[in-house]
Amino acid sequence: MRRLCIISLIIFTVANIQTVLAEEPASVDGQTPQNLPHREFRPRFRGRAVVLEINTRLVEQNQTVVWNESHLKVTLFGRPVEIKLVGGNIVVIARFTPYMRRGMQCYLVAQGQVWMETPDQGIRYHTAMQTIPVKFGEQIYFFPLGPIDDDAARIEMMLVMRSHNNEEN
Repeated sequence: MRRLCIISLIIFTVANIQTVLAEEPASVDGQTPQNLPHREFRPRFRGRAVVLEINTRLVEQNQTVVWNESHLKVTLFGRPVEIKLVGGNIVVIARFTPYMRRGMQCYLVAQGQVWMETPDQGIRYHTAMQTIPVKFGEQIYFFPLGPIDDDAARIEMMLVMRSHNNEEN
């Protein structure tokens, strides 16, 4: 009797895993689900998908924008979106994961990792993580190098989270 229960539990678990895997958006041309165009999501996932608009720029001490880049990433709640910036003496990885709680309250978990090489100190590593309550359409600023210092160059990331349903209209 006990073996029958264990075997039934294993079969039930495997069947549920296969069902979940079959329902997730498949990868197309090597792209992961968060990089797929909006129309690639199956109807069941469109209601849970979010679009992260990420604008990144490098600002020098004199407030001159040296470089900027924009990304539009589609993902599901609980799945991270990652941006990687590589320079001559710096590597920045920023990971943003949207979450939704009961009551439709959205949160964005922002994680930053920075490796920086300086001639006098060698390679330094810094990491930060923050949970931010956010509403759809609200602008959030993330500074992976830390607080703004007027005497140093800085990396600014501006994010806007939108519902996938609003993107199609």
